[in-house]
Amino acid sequence: MDPAQATQIIADASLVTNPVDFTLWSLFIRADWIVKSVMIGLIAASIWSWAIMIDKWWRLSRLRRKSDQFETAFWSGRSLDDLYQDLGSRPTHPMSSLFAAAMREWKRSTEAGNTHFAGIKERVDKVMSVSLNREMLSLEANLLFLATVGSIAPFIGLFGTVWGIMNSFQSIAISRDTNLAVVAPGIAEALFATALGLLAAIPAVIAYNKFSSEVGRFGSRLEGFADEFSAIVSRQLDERS
Repeated sequence: MDPAQATQIIADASLVTNPVDFTLWSLFIRADWIVKSVMIGLIAASIWSWAIMIDKWWRLSRLRRKSDQFETAFWSGRSLDDLYQDLGSRPTHPMSSLFAAAMREWKRSTEAGNTHFAGIKERVDKVMSVSLNREMLSLEANLLFLATVGSIAPFIGLFGTVWGIMNSFQSIAISRDTNLAVVAPGIAEALFATALGLLAAIPAVIAYNKFSSEVGRFGSRLEGFADEFSAIVSRQLDERS
């Protein structure tokens, strides 16, 4: 019998009697330490991304509901002073924070006996602009992390794959055997890193696009409210002049 054929038969028999374990845990355990580091990093990024997604979904849903309730109260015909008193010193959502900041500046200016109405309106508009920017920064928090994971996770996974395949080729060179039992485990470990990269990146990209769109729409809603409140202030000042 040809020696190569004999080696093949022995390797095949060994593969049958001692099958290689291809479970995810086994692939991780057998991986090189660099590939393990890549896998751990991708798993951690995926877990953190999901935590951000759940937090953003809950927070935006809550903000939309509270904003709807606030706008209903705002346009119900109630006195703005009464509404401001009901809010207290701790507004619970961005729209109420915008309203409270504007009302606070309005009261300070009018109670001080300021008769320069153009200056009052300018200060109220400025306060609302600053409050709006602050609230938008808060809403956009952690979206950059989702964008980063979505863009670089596949490349990190690909790095793990390339490194794992290099190790597989080294195993082939050392054993001088191209049998599937020698090559398959290393390639499976390498491809597992790519799969983890995609697993982390795909939800992060989808979530980033969704939440960026929702934050943008909510920002437009806040800007519309600020413009409407500015018009109310302007009307009040015209009546006093």
